[in-house]
Amino acid sequence: MFISRRFFLFAAVLSTTFALYGCQPTTENDEITPTEEITPSSTQMPDSDTNTVENIDPRAGHDMTEGDMMGDEAQMTDILKEYTKSMTQMRDEMMIGMVYNDPDTAFAKGMLGHHRGAVDMAKIELKYGTNVSMRQLAQAITKAQQTEIDILKKWLASHPDSANPKPDTPAMQKAYADGMNAMHGEMMLGIADPVPDMAFARGMLPHHIGAVDMAKIQLKYGTDEEMRKLAQEIIDAQQPEIELMQNWIAAYGADAGVTSDDTKNASDAKEAVEPTKINKPNV
Repeated sequence: MFISRRFFLFAAVLSTTFALYGCQPTTENDEITPTEEITPSSTQMPDSDTNTVENIDPRAGHDMTEGDMMGDEAQMTDILKEYTKSMTQMRDEMMIGMVYNDPDTAFAKGMLGHHRGAVDMAKIELKYGTNVSMRQLAQAITKAQQTEIDILKKWLASHPDSANPKPDTPAMQKAYADGMNAMHGEMMLGIADPVPDMAFARGMLPHHIGAVDMAKIQLKYGTDEEMRKLAQEIIDAQQPEIELMQNWIAAYGADAGVTSDDTKNASDAKEAVEPTKINKPNV
């Protein structure tokens, strides 16, 4: 029965993500200043690339009617609806930056949306969660990433995207597209957990891993010293939080009602850190 419930919740996340995505406005978040509204150039990802932005769309391959979507959404919990809405908004903003030509501007715009998503998730945890460790982590994330959001907004206001692609633009765009796919899938599994604190931990873990991967892409392709410095600071700050969440999931999974399938998913998420070759500090 528990596994069936988890399967239903995950399916509901998928369908509601599709519904919410279709209803999202085309304008940017109201918090963005007018000078930050940068229109990306018409550069498109290579046609031969199988990991183009279009392939990130989680709606692909799902033939669901509007009635099906609304029916599943009606059965979802409030916390799951809030997480799903937050993920949709984050994904929309990140995809704008993903098609920029300039690697530094692409990083800043993508990370701005990514950080806003983290703050939204932290607020949801503080609203529904009860575990002291996870609530403290949520508070720390809110404080640290709001500071970095201000830095990114200020930088973007004076750094528009370049009009033409650069030599590394296609490779940079593909790297971000691959990372978006991996992060989005793992997060959707995590937020479907019926236990609020575990949903936060399992959703935020791949979110943090995604931030580290984005920062490494910036260090590989970016040239702006301020953005490269920020990328390294993100890696240094989020490595110990990745370790903390991995340890918490392993230690409290059983107590939080995680089944064998959930444990496997948490283990898979932990293994997802390995490709980034993080030197994990002791926590």
